[in-house]
Amino acid sequence: MTPATRSISKAATRMKAPDGRQVFLAALVWLMTGALVLGMARAESHEEVIVSHGYSNFGNLKYGPGEPFSYVNPDAPKGGEISLSSLGNFDSFNIYTRKGVPAAHTGLMYEDLMIAAADDPYGFYCYLCETIEYPESLDWVVVNLRQDVTFSDGTPMTAHDLKFTIDLFLEQGIAEFRTIIDGYFTNIEVLDDYSVRFEFSDLAAKRDRMGLVGIWNPFSEAWFKETGARLDESRSVPFMGTGPYVLKDVDFGRSIVYAKDPDWWGADHPLNAGRFNFDSVRIEYFADSSAALEGFKAGEYLYRAEITSRIWATAYDFPAIERGWVKRESLPDGNITTAQGFIFNLRRERWQDPRVREAVRSLFNFEWTNETLFYDLYQRPASFWGGSDLAAEGPPGAGELAFLEPLVAEGLLDASILTEPAVMPQVNDASQNLPPRRVLRRAASLLEEAGWVPGDDGMLRNEAGETLELSIIQFSPSFDRVINPYVENLRQVGIDARLERIDSAQYVQRRRSGDWDMTNHSPGQGFEPGIGLKQWFSSETAEDSSRNLMALRDPAVDWLIEQIVDAQTLDELRPSVRALDRVLRAHGFWVPQWTNQEHWVAYWDIYRYPDPLPPLALGVLDFWWYDAEAAERLRAEGALN
Repeated sequence: MTPATRSISKAATRMKAPDGRQVFLAALVWLMTGALVLGMARAESHEEVIVSHGYSNFGNLKYGPGEPFSYVNPDAPKGGEISLSSLGNFDSFNIYTRKGVPAAHTGLMYEDLMIAAADDPYGFYCYLCETIEYPESLDWVVVNLRQDVTFSDGTPMTAHDLKFTIDLFLEQGIAEFRTIIDGYFTNIEVLDDYSVRFEFSDLAAKRDRMGLVGIWNPFSEAWFKETGARLDESRSVPFMGTGPYVLKDVDFGRSIVYAKDPDWWGADHPLNAGRFNFDSVRIEYFADSSAALEGFKAGEYLYRAEITSRIWATAYDFPAIERGWVKRESLPDGNITTAQGFIFNLRRERWQDPRVREAVRSLFNFEWTNETLFYDLYQRPASFWGGSDLAAEGPPGAGELAFLEPLVAEGLLDASILTEPAVMPQVNDASQNLPPRRVLRRAASLLEEAGWVPGDDGMLRNEAGETLELSIIQFSPSFDRVINPYVENLRQVGIDARLERIDSAQYVQRRRSGDWDMTNHSPGQGFEPGIGLKQWFSSETAEDSSRNLMALRDPAVDWLIEQIVDAQTLDELRPSVRALDRVLRAHGFWVPQWTNQEHWVAYWDIYRYPDPLPPLALGVLDFWWYDAEAAERLRAEGALN
């Protein structure tokens, strides 16, 4: 079957229920041995059943059963408050719907069945479960839940709550999520109060199956039925979860306080040693980054993650820094680089022409922007997997060609992709914002080829006399100094470009409704790409997605995603991901902006962290802690109230 004609059936056939004799025999096994799950699994599959505390698609798990993560401080003191900031406003505590503007850090109230370690990119570890049982084929997985997990009201979490939650997401979850996993399960069955069996259809790639088991964060079925809450509606009250924190106080649009649940079931869990150390987490909201910085200087909140190079380079010279009350640090970040950029709205016809996109991309002058506006502190991303061995580099090697050649043969890709180096961002002159003449001439030529010709007023028009409008929507004033020079360059070649700054609520709504030409997005990826790629880049999610915001529809991309999902080893995964990276970059829906390979943080000198930090997480709300003696010292010196 060729890439162009390959399709995947979404019809899933549920497994037949056992007849009365089978039920009786299974019950007898339970009564005799207490091993219902093991007995049924072996009888059905004739495969050896593996029982484990976790799972890895590639090699061995780094941590054994009940072994704390090595990067935490197991003796970290508990207590104190950490305070942070957020921009804009919020009107909902439901992050599982596209309705409303969700509050920051709601994830503190919920927990997943399985979790990852910040120094093991491929492992899944039982957290709300004791063990998992599965055959090597992964046709099914049984999750044996811990029996000490409780919701925040003290009621036990059971297999019935887990099954209810899964059904809830499959019925009321966001469309892009439901579209992706539709048909992946043939059956999800509660075996007893603390065991759930997941059965997979052939549609579910083997490498994604354990992730599909571990992602669920159980909700209380009784609470949902009592409150009538829905997953697809904006909500001013959080759902009940099992997490370490509960909502203590909220002033909508201004502040949130999450408090440690004094009866949190997980306080003595081995995997929580040295984690969730603060008694409370407070978030203060500010209208913009300038106001937020002034709030930090005044001690209105005490931890700040800096994301603006100008502020990082010039604004951290206030008295509290000079007196040693505030620490300013650049900390290492071992993650794949953030692929921050502008993206085109491919729903609009004028952005569907690759020549138009290429012209627009070439006119963003990163070199001038970085040197003049960013104090030469940034790097420009070129790949969706930057900083890893998954990024495409130079011309494709033999492994990539095996994936690209069939697509060229089908006419889905231009033959140049087989020999040309991976697309890199246009390099411009740092001495002035306006790109060199050769770049301007090339952009004008591409636009003319696409049917956009200068009128008497110098603005580009098509045969219908319409100008080539380009509206860049943004809510943060800090972007004005970056976008306005880009707008000037675009107008230089006749594009009717403008910055349209709107408030945060309008920004969210217009992005969701597709009412924009260009906006910011960060479609960066992880170390083990799988079905999540469909939410980012698949034609299946182009209609309605918070990730495939650009509405990308490309059969070559769709086929490559399937090859990645089907990859079973790293040797298979790497070339397929590089091929996809190469194709996405060649597509040109993304104008790379800038990236930073460090964490820039500033904090009042009352917080501590493990040294060294793990490579894959900064972990501020996870494994940092409060130094009570240091806080008392700053209060005595008049630094803090």
